[in-house]
Amino acid sequence: MLLLNKVAIVTGGAKGIGKAIVEEFASNGANIMINYNTSHKEAIDLKEKLELKYHVEICIKQGDISIPQESIDLVETTIKHFGKIDILINNAGAGLSLPSAFDVKDVDFCRVIDVNLKATFNCSMEVIKHMVKQGSGKIISISTSAVNQPRGGTVAYTASKAGIELIMNSLAQEFGPSGINLNIVAPGPTETEMLNQFFTLERKKQVENEIPLRRMAKPEDIAKATLFLSSSMADYITGQKIVVDGGRTIR
Repeated sequence: MLLLNKVAIVTGGAKGIGKAIVEEFASNGANIMINYNTSHKEAIDLKEKLELKYHVEICIKQGDISIPQESIDLVETTIKHFGKIDILINNAGAGLSLPSAFDVKDVDFCRVIDVNLKATFNCSMEVIKHMVKQGSGKIISISTSAVNQPRGGTVAYTASKAGIELIMNSLAQEFGPSGINLNIVAPGPTETEMLNQFFTLERKKQVENEIPLRRMAKPEDIAKATLFLSSSMADYITGQKIVVDGGRTIR
């Protein structure tokens, strides 16, 4: 029970990696606010399942957190209900993978930057206001190992994730004296619905052969690394990145 009685916000927490993080946190005693944008049924089902199984309290709140007011509402609702925020997981994200950078339209570029980069900054700053007052807190943002292996058609996605890493490192420097730990988990290719939108079966097999452990990550693999950084075991770790990619980006 590494997170017993802790309160966590998980953005994009109804599906994929976010869902696995919520499940991992609930199994370790955390009470959780799940943010989602469109996955209402999935959020409801997850809430009911975890409250029954683990006897923790799960709240859900819809919102497009790339909009500043939606981030404010998410944090204020969490504080009003739970009285505190111990952990923020910036997981909500949008993917974009095209054959060439020439195929990237302005509207798509802006949307990826808004959802991945702007939302991370919005939520982090709203949560930090409260963490500074309580003198503690942990913020973990989900990046990608693709930052180390960018491809042309992923220019918006990898740029947004690289930006997240710089935001987290900058905030770690500024708010470390306030007792706040800010770190990054960078997954490699992970078996999620989002990945299946962009990867053919042939591409999956090709990628698996590039991974020393010869398999893609499961969402649970990412959740376990996130749990570690959110727990007291990582109290002296800040401004760091854990790459969870089965060794694909060994250098």
